[in-house]
Amino acid sequence: MWAYRGIFDLRKMAMMSDAISHTVLLGIVVAFMITRELSGPHMLIGAIIAGLLTAFLVQWLNSLDIELHAAMGIVFTTLFAIGVILIATSVGNAHLDVKHALMGEITFVPFHTMTLPLIGKIPTTTAMLAIVLMIVIIAIVVFYKEWKITSFDPALAASLGLPVVFMHYVFMSLVSITTVASFDAVGAIMVVAMLITPAASAYLWTDKLVVMLILSGSFGVISAIVGYFIAAWIDTSISGSMAFATGLIFLVSFIFSPKHGLIAKYIRPAAA
Repeated sequence: MWAYRGIFDLRKMAMMSDAISHTVLLGIVVAFMITRELSGPHMLIGAIIAGLLTAFLVQWLNSLDIELHAAMGIVFTTLFAIGVILIATSVGNAHLDVKHALMGEITFVPFHTMTLPLIGKIPTTTAMLAIVLMIVIIAIVVFYKEWKITSFDPALAASLGLPVVFMHYVFMSLVSITTVASFDAVGAIMVVAMLITPAASAYLWTDKLVVMLILSGSFGVISAIVGYFIAAWIDTSISGSMAFATGLIFLVSFIFSPKHGLIAKYIRPAAA
């Protein structure tokens, strides 16, 4: 999740991850309304379709000379609102509500387990996220050069014969998969916090994409661990504490990063 956020920063599409993390709610709700089941591959398919629909509508509005971030805001709020309305009017008594969608249920993750050969019982969410992690790592390794050039210079990529539009929608599909895999456990707010803030912190420390990807993932892990201990210490929300920890890491980065930090900017003119 956090590694992909670094590529989003380079594409100047920070709000897109926020938009997708919310609009997948519509795909999940529609999938439930069709199947009446809260688990299964149909939920993932619905979320992917919603993510791709979001990307398509944003690109379409942008092609009509609507500013990119305005297009994201229009699509994001409209599709998310439709999802919320459907939950309130059509889902009924199923365990799918707005609070669950926004905040998740990270506290209950250990209680829903599955048995794997040679490993034994592990939380179902952990197994799903492990699979998604492997898919994400493989995708980054395989398409690293393509995404690097399409992020920095899409015109050059197109002139070299790279499928820029195809790569864009593959990227959006992977973001949708990552989002829905995290959705049930941590909710939309936590997904946004972990998608954006760790990579924004990494962006302050380095200009090298590989290092940025590694740092963003590391900051996300550190935020999760620190947030858990903060929650245990003051007996409060785990998800909220983890999101708060991402803010703390960003604050430290914003102050102390060697090139873009406040202290570095203050010292540099004095030295000159």
